[in-house]
Amino acid sequence: MIFHKFWSAFRAQVNKVANLFWEADPVAQMRYEYDRSVEQLKEGRTGLEQYRGLVERVTRQVQSNRSHVQQLESQTKAYLKAGDRTTASKFALELQKAKGELATNEGQLTMHETAYGNSLKKIQHANEKLIELREKITKYDAELKMTAAEAEIAKLSETFDMNLTTDFGELETVIQQKIDQNRGKVRVAADLSSKGIAEIQAEEKMQAAMADDALTQFEVELGLKSPETSPIAQTAKDLGPAATDKAAEKQTN
Repeated sequence: MIFHKFWSAFRAQVNKVANLFWEADPVAQMRYEYDRSVEQLKEGRTGLEQYRGLVERVTRQVQSNRSHVQQLESQTKAYLKAGDRTTASKFALELQKAKGELATNEGQLTMHETAYGNSLKKIQHANEKLIELREKITKYDAELKMTAAEAEIAKLSETFDMNLTTDFGELETVIQQKIDQNRGKVRVAADLSSKGIAEIQAEEKMQAAMADDALTQFEVELGLKSPETSPIAQTAKDLGPAATDKAAEKQTN
């Protein structure tokens, strides 16, 4: 009883493992069964060829028996015509035996021809089924691969969902934050680069006004212009109070 239980449990585990391999790759299992069936069909074809050889031998034997019967009939008729009944009776007895052998061989030939025809039909039918099975294997293999790809695409579509609750959503948020920070740095740099431009431009304008005043003063000294016609007042208006103070201080010095 214990041995029986142990053996049953062992067979159950082996069957479990077999089922795992069986379901792991059903297309491969179908190909294995197909290849095995092809080998069996090849063996059946070899056996059928050998059996056909037997049929051909029986056919040749029947043809030989028929020729022998015809020969004996001719000889029996010839001796009868010649009036030799003794010899004719011998050939008649041999003819009777030959006809019996012919009938037996013809019966064997009929049986073998029928058996060969049935076996041939079975092999032809099996070959057609194997062709259908091969087409099914190709179809199932393609469908399995296609559906597996569709399943993977479905998983990827769920994984790549840009939702804030998913990892990709969080990563997208981090990336956008970094992009905003980089843009902020660029804007700050641009704003800082324009700082002091107004002061620089005012300084340049003041320098140009002071140079013009110096030239005007030189022209006055040379007598080319009179002090009344010099545009000092307009220059002061253009430069503003701060620039005017600086220009007046420089002229005083």
